[in-house]
Amino acid sequence: MEENLETVTALIDTAIAFSVQYGFQILGALVVLLIGLKLAGFCGRKVSALCELRGIDVTLSRFIGNVVKILLVGVVIIVTLGNFGITIAPLIALAGASAFGATMALQGPLSNYGAGLSIILTRPFVVGNTINVQGVSGVVEEITLAQTVLLGEDGESITVPNKEVVGQVIVNSREKRVVQTKIQVSADQDPKRVIALIKDAVKTIPDLEGDPGPLVGIHDFAYGGIVIGIRFWVPSEKYFATRYAVNQVIYGALDEAGIKLTLPQGGSVALSSLSADDDTPGHQEPIA
Repeated sequence: MEENLETVTALIDTAIAFSVQYGFQILGALVVLLIGLKLAGFCGRKVSALCELRGIDVTLSRFIGNVVKILLVGVVIIVTLGNFGITIAPLIALAGASAFGATMALQGPLSNYGAGLSIILTRPFVVGNTINVQGVSGVVEEITLAQTVLLGEDGESITVPNKEVVGQVIVNSREKRVVQTKIQVSADQDPKRVIALIKDAVKTIPDLEGDPGPLVGIHDFAYGGIVIGIRFWVPSEKYFATRYAVNQVIYGALDEAGIKLTLPQGGSVALSSLSADDDTPGHQEPIA
């Protein structure tokens, strides 16, 4: 019993001596660490806000702010370890070896980060743009080092790994998307009258106001008819709703004027719409 009591007493004495000798040093190091982390976060946010005020897009601004934050956190950790009397040289060597091993093991995921860095620095698109890549399209909602998040018209979130973006053909239509519609009328119709009717019809769609405006003209000539081409730009978030509304008013205006849409073989046909996001992009054959 006395031996146990002596052991406990010795441990308490050691703890007291350690606290007296290193207590303030440990407390100071912890205070420096907490203040440094808070200061790093504050500086990162301020740098991001300053970049946005200077006109830099939000993705690059956040990236610069995060880099500043990480650098400051690294400095704070080094200072804190120094206050504890820990030599950081072996830790740096260990971190380098670990990073090399992680790079070899995580080549796939890390390629996303490299591609994300390329996107952020070269800025082929920014948040708010409408892009079409790898068969998917939507409004860019967020760009991170690992992935690009698109927002579809129906509110769905589309996540594209950045390595699937870099090196691909990217169609960036900014805030709007283009619709290319072609209709065919019989050869005995006056194309000027048809074009005038279509122009008057699309003026009733508020979403088509602004620059560039709708384009209507003779697109091509086909056997037994004249192909009228219509190109207009619609807000990305209302793409299909506006597209269908335009088709409806054009069809209604032509039907009211007694103008039928024809096929070369005869008969009538509904509007045929093609755009850059169809399954066969760039296909421009007349509706024959």
